[in-house]
Amino acid sequence: MELLYSQMDESTAVLCSLSIILFAGFIVTRITKRLKLPNVSGYIIAGVLIGPCCLKMVPSDILGHMGFMSDIALAFIAFGVGKFFKKAVIKEAGIRVIIITIFEALAAGVLVTISMRMIFGMSWNFALILGAIATATAPASTMMTIHQYHARGDFVNVLLQVVALDDVVCLLTFSAVVAVVNARTSGHISFTDVMVPIFWNLMALILGFLCGVVLSKLLTPARSKDNRLILAVAMLLGISGICAFFQLSPLLSCMVFGATYMNVTNDKKLFKQVNHFTPPVMSMFFIISGMNLNVTALRTAGIIGVSYFFIRIVGKYAGAYIGCSMTGMPVTMKRYIGLALIPQAGVAIGLAFLGQRMLPAEIGSLLLTIILSSSVLYELIGPACAKMSFFLSGTIKREVIQSVEDYQPAHAVK
Repeated sequence: MELLYSQMDESTAVLCSLSIILFAGFIVTRITKRLKLPNVSGYIIAGVLIGPCCLKMVPSDILGHMGFMSDIALAFIAFGVGKFFKKAVIKEAGIRVIIITIFEALAAGVLVTISMRMIFGMSWNFALILGAIATATAPASTMMTIHQYHARGDFVNVLLQVVALDDVVCLLTFSAVVAVVNARTSGHISFTDVMVPIFWNLMALILGFLCGVVLSKLLTPARSKDNRLILAVAMLLGISGICAFFQLSPLLSCMVFGATYMNVTNDKKLFKQVNHFTPPVMSMFFIISGMNLNVTALRTAGIIGVSYFFIRIVGKYAGAYIGCSMTGMPVTMKRYIGLALIPQAGVAIGLAFLGQRMLPAEIGSLLLTIILSSSVLYELIGPACAKMSFFLSGTIKREVIQSVEDYQPAHAVK
């Protein structure tokens, strides 16, 4: 492949690489669907196969210039999360859901941070960044299971609000950790070192709010579907570019962008339209993530990666249990909601790339390896754990599970 690429000009090499990336994702997910594995796992596996560790089907210099894909993917992910923050939903959620979310997220983060530092002797910078990433939960697997089994009721309503708020807590935690790590790297922690990053993140929030208001004014009923999508994507890319210039994550800004637009217009159609546009972007993001996975570093990760996998699960479950106990939630909520908070993928992978840039090369590679490899495992067991939580809580009955799994429409496997 290297000889073939050497005969191409730069544009041809890039176009061929993108084509190979998308085809690889499509082919591998045909196999993983047969094995009833989530697409995220298939994409990461496809990336490993065509990446530098295996077939080397994409030149390393081209791969090295694809870091912008993580910012674009995170922008779309955050915009989609924003639609869950309608005023009515937040008002209905009340303080109880907020308390549960804070406890389940921070318990996992604190437990991972302390374990990495005290048990494995990792640096505080590494421990803090990994702990901040541990707070994230991937709602996609849980929501997929909810739709698959038509789960309804109070248990599901609380769960949906928790997984939506979870990424907010994660992003705020990660932003705070970034400020601390940057201050530690510079050799001293001053008021300015902490406040300057906070100030720029506040400016990013304001940017997201203003973009949401502006977009609501631009997307008049007379605006065509094509132009609606063009304007939305243009603003998302613009926000990502501005955030990248100031070395900020686009997550918070794009999430506020989506939330503001949703509350001003209550327009769900735009989010559906954007979702139809994003599959190639998300596919490339996860495949490129797999290509960056250093398979040889799995040996180094070893017990650290395995420990992270289980410690985070314990933290999530224990935090959710304590939060539900403090807020007087029913016993079923207290015992089983933690099972549905296990998956971790998109946001965590994006933050891992950001964290990798802040650490020495070897330690940064270890961080990314732990998150990528554990994300595959989390996405494998996540749907099963969510289904178990619905069954044990009485949200769905055994007969419903059996009927859904027995029914396999002809168009289900594409």
